[in-house]
Amino acid sequence: MPNWTQNFHSLLNLFLELQCPLCQRPTPQEFCQDCTRQLQRCKLSNPQEFWRGELPVFAWGNYSGTLKRAIAALKYDNQPQIAKPLGQWLAKAWLDSQPQQRLIVVPIPLHADKLKMRGYNQAELLAESFCDFTGLVLQPQGIKRIKATDAQFSLSASQREHNLADAFVLGTEFHRQRPNDLVLLLDDIYTTGATVRSAVQALQKQGISVYGVVAIATSSRNIVPTGNNKV
Repeated sequence: MPNWTQNFHSLLNLFLELQCPLCQRPTPQEFCQDCTRQLQRCKLSNPQEFWRGELPVFAWGNYSGTLKRAIAALKYDNQPQIAKPLGQWLAKAWLDSQPQQRLIVVPIPLHADKLKMRGYNQAELLAESFCDFTGLVLQPQGIKRIKATDAQFSLSASQREHNLADAFVLGTEFHRQRPNDLVLLLDDIYTTGATVRSAVQALQKQGISVYGVVAIATSSRNIVPTGNNKV
């Protein structure tokens, strides 16, 4: 009887396990062990390599391979649970590299139409996990996207800048009360920086200072060199 009970519980646990969103193997965590190892290989050796210039950038990993697939699954395959471990890894790297200080974390928002279609904002989910781990204050209503922009991946750098011109305004919470602390913007991917620069401009027009931007992934070849960041 004990062996039968043990086998029954093992079988029950197998059915209760989730499937890894990247390989569909059963797993008790958000990712299976093999995909977790592959994701960890995408981590940058120095996440604060680009923490410099007028708009410092802190990124956890290289936007390629398994990490690129994970972000795509988070955004387009209705896999919001992926944000939890990614946000925690970003948070741990941040705490290991940056001095502790008071900051307000503001995720880059989606336009209302896209938010309704997707059901969640992946940057906000990442920010929730990031703030849970770091203890920083989260303000998801700091800025608002008022312009329904075209998909960025197919556009050139100049087209991205034009696409995102005046795309953001202050959100309800910052309209109600301006923050006393510096703002740390958070997005899922940092490529050319057009999105965050547009968000920074909206904040700076209202006298709100931005400390920098954090992202789970970056295509490092697109980061503007030190001293040439135009925000």
